[in-house]
Amino acid sequence: MQTTTIGIIGGSGLYRMDALEDMAELTIDTPWGPPSDNIVTGRIDGVSVAFLARHGRHHSLLPSEVPYRANIYAMKQLGVRYLLSFSAVGSLKEEIAPLDMVLPDQYIDMTRQRPNTFFGDGVVAHVSLAQPTCENLGALLAMAVETLPEKEAVRLHRGGTYLCMEGPQFSTLAESNLYRSYGASVIGMTNMPEARLAREAQIAYASLAMVTDYDCWHPREAQVTAELAIRNLMQNAERAQSIARRAITLIDSRKPDSAAHTALKQGLVTPLDAIAPARRKQIKCLLA
Repeated sequence: MQTTTIGIIGGSGLYRMDALEDMAELTIDTPWGPPSDNIVTGRIDGVSVAFLARHGRHHSLLPSEVPYRANIYAMKQLGVRYLLSFSAVGSLKEEIAPLDMVLPDQYIDMTRQRPNTFFGDGVVAHVSLAQPTCENLGALLAMAVETLPEKEAVRLHRGGTYLCMEGPQFSTLAESNLYRSYGASVIGMTNMPEARLAREAQIAYASLAMVTDYDCWHPREAQVTAELAIRNLMQNAERAQSIARRAITLIDSRKPDSAAHTALKQGLVTPLDAIAPARRKQIKCLLA
């Protein structure tokens, strides 16, 4: 199986990477079933990259149906050490406007139905999520945004809290105002448990949240609808292609250190020799 150190998970509107050359589609199975779609590998400006459409290339998976464990495990099987996530979000703050982008560094997880760990079933691990994204990887992603040519320029907000809701419905007005009271910056449906699992897999993770709307709290702006969100996310997705391309070059040249790469050094509690052989085989990939 081909090895690559940089992975990209594309969210709503980002279903492929146009700059990929020497493409190959990989059908991968994992202990948690297949990922959302075939993983497409190739090269962007000479750098090996693995790309996965989070919802499938035809957007056929609800946020709660995304096989998050399979997606992250498949990336790990390919050798990915740096994972960039792109996703559409709503804004919970006046100063974060539609078509802005946010580089969240914190999460509030309001999901209820999603398996969120590789562990259990005879294996105990507790990884730190105090800083759930990789600061060094995020800095390179920010640099990729901030160095876009003027015609593609976008306003970036560095830092902020992403509140992940279950969906698939958008918030009630009461919920939207409650989430604002938490101090959250943006609201989305997909970065959890994705970020949790990336940390358990010892993969450095950074997410670029692409703002499509003001959710439903704003007294003067239109309430979020699928039509509004899709119209704006398609504009953002086009810029995301350029951002990802720049970020890939930066990551390849700098190969940043990340605390995520040693997350299980103290996080794995159960001794390896006490783990059943079948489970030990499954987690061996995560420990690499």
